[in-house]
Order: sequence, then structure tokens, then C-alpha cells
Amino acid sequence: MARAIAIIVARVIFSFIFFMAAGFKFADIGATAGYITAAGFPMATFLTWVAAFFEIALALAFISGAFFAEASLLAGIYVIFLAFAFHGPSHWQQNQAEFGFFVDHFTFLAGLLYAAVHGPERWALKQTLLR
Repeated sequence: MARAIAIIVARVIFSFIFFMAAGFKFADIGATAGYITAAGFPMATFLTWVAAFFEIALALAFISGAFFAEASLLAGIYVIFLAFAFHGPSHWQQNQAEFGFFVDHFTFLAGLLYAAVHGPERWALKQTLLR
């Protein structure tokens, strides 16, 4: 039972992080687009909307358990992309805290990979539909 509770708590945390990230984007699309532009990406407003809806999809997958392993892997790729794009080595000289932000993305990746391998436990929409 403790294992199931721990996995559910982890799923809620993963969901909350991605819902919160999407919420910040929706709250100020322009500011996020500005951040994306500053990182050198074109079509920043479009990318902001794509990122926000992608994060909502990830959050729903984590909370429901549907496509859990796939969502975990996609989230891991996304998180590492964000690490390099927004906190990578080119940022460390200007602000050493960026190195900490960069490394934090890898700890998040570790949790996502672990989740992908171990699955959503028994309370998952996908498993319920398959029974």
C-alpha cells in the first residue's frame, strides 16, 4: 500500500508541476514569448501556446495514468531540452545559479525515467479501460 501511495503522490506532483507551468504561460503569454525570443527561438508566441497545451496534456496523462510511460518519456525529453535551451552552459558565466537550474532538470529527468519504467500503479485510466 505504501508503494501505491508513493506513486500516487509522485503522479500528483508531476501533474502539479506541469499544470503550474502551463498556468504561468497562460497567465502571461507575452512574457513567456519574450523569454523564448531571448533564448533565440523564432515564432515565440506560437511556441508558447504549443508548450502550454503540451504541458496540460502531460499533466492530464500523469494525473489520469493514461499513456503514463509515454508521457514520462516525452516529459523527460522536454525537460532536458529546456535545460539546454534556457539554462545551458552559455548561461553559466553570466549567472552561476543557472548551473543549479540546469542540474535540477536532470534530477527531474531521473524521476521521470523511473516513473516510465515503474508505471502509474493500479489507479490508472488506461489500465481501467483495458480490463
